[in-house]
Amino acid sequence: MAADWLGSLVSINCGEALGVYQGEVSSVDQSSQTISLRQPFHNGVKCPVPEVTFSAMDIKELKVLDIVSSRGGVVQKISAPVSVPHRGHHRTQERLASPQQQCSKSSGDKHLEVPGQPKGFRRRHNSWSSSSRGANQVTPKKNGVKNGGVGQRQHRDDECFGDNMDDGLDTDFDFEGNLALFDKAAVFSQIDGSDRRGNGARSHGTPQEQTSSQYRHDKNILETKPVVYRQIAVPQPGGKEYCTDSGLVVPCISYELHKRLLSVAERHGLSLERRLEMTGVCASQMALTLLGGPNRLTPKNVHQQPTVALLCGPHVQGAQGISCARHLANHEVEVILFLPNFVKVLDAVASELNLYTKTEGKQVSVIQELPDSPVDLIINCLDCHENALIMDQPWYQAAADWANQNRAPVLSLDPPVGGQGHAVEAKWTLSLGLPLPLSEDAGRVYLCDIGVPRQVFQEVGIKYHSPFGCKFVVPLHSA
Repeated sequence: MAADWLGSLVSINCGEALGVYQGEVSSVDQSSQTISLRQPFHNGVKCPVPEVTFSAMDIKELKVLDIVSSRGGVVQKISAPVSVPHRGHHRTQERLASPQQQCSKSSGDKHLEVPGQPKGFRRRHNSWSSSSRGANQVTPKKNGVKNGGVGQRQHRDDECFGDNMDDGLDTDFDFEGNLALFDKAAVFSQIDGSDRRGNGARSHGTPQEQTSSQYRHDKNILETKPVVYRQIAVPQPGGKEYCTDSGLVVPCISYELHKRLLSVAERHGLSLERRLEMTGVCASQMALTLLGGPNRLTPKNVHQQPTVALLCGPHVQGAQGISCARHLANHEVEVILFLPNFVKVLDAVASELNLYTKTEGKQVSVIQELPDSPVDLIINCLDCHENALIMDQPWYQAAADWANQNRAPVLSLDPPVGGQGHAVEAKWTLSLGLPLPLSEDAGRVYLCDIGVPRQVFQEVGIKYHSPFGCKFVVPLHSA
């Protein structure tokens, strides 16, 4: 019986480790339960050895592709897998039925072909057609062409692509039919089931509880304390309040409390010079952002340097403006500083002015020397907290008129409380430490950190927690 299978084409699946082999049966040994294939192919690639022998223990599945009958010379194509008996099962170790018996059982599926032309096997691995040629057949080559020429390449193309490859190309693919085979609900149900098996906590509880345990990628799953947004408390609550972008409440303080806070801070070492430097840095940083930041101040944009005009008076607010002008000039900004000629000024103003003269910035003392064309930004430091009568001075009114007519946006630096009024309409306002109750025409309010410690706030009766986070200047919104 074993001789009936000689010459048949079979496909042997040996599992993932060994792969799939195909070839012609050369010998079958029932005693040792081995089968040998000649001219074998391993995973579609021709093996370098002429014959390979397999044991029944290594065979997972055996498919008979073509059976060659030695009696009648008829080739019968069979695609059904054949079970392989294993060693030790004597009752199931029956001899395989002969090809004639299998052909009689599948009389309705008989398909006769010419012997020696295994079409079905050739469509699976087309290179078998060329390798199964006779030994006397020689690949035709052109005269004078060495190996690797046109004839050799044509021969390799025939081996690779073979014949009868266009038989099923005329049949259209049934997209709707194949799409109907895909059960979307079942697939997603299987995925959800695998997730629950992977996480034991999800496999218990009601469906509502399971849904609530599926968190978003940006959701904090750690238990935290409730957020307290009112972290700053002043001795006299009930006044005007602002809030930051994160929702923290920032109350306003009166100018008397603000002055007492600065006095206590100065007594502990936060001198006026330190406050001027900190205010100048924060104000210049905000101004650079308003001017365009890295999009405007780049080495490739030197032909469009921004121009900033600072209007300063002979007081502490003017000294803060001069400090800001020095930092802007150090950042390659074209700065024009307006400061009238006074007989006597504060020591802080004189010190800041002396440092400013070491930069490339320009200083003017009369309004006529200011540019007639609009500048990029005007920083207003004309107002004073202590002396409201300074608004009646001619130089003050002339500077305010020039700022209102220049059509440039105005940044007001540390303006006084809203009851005194403002001669220059500001688009932005920068307050120091804690905001003062400003008027409605102060524009958008920003707050800068001037470095006052928390215990200094507590000493004047203010419960304080920094609202700045990772920044030194934060915007405030009306609460």
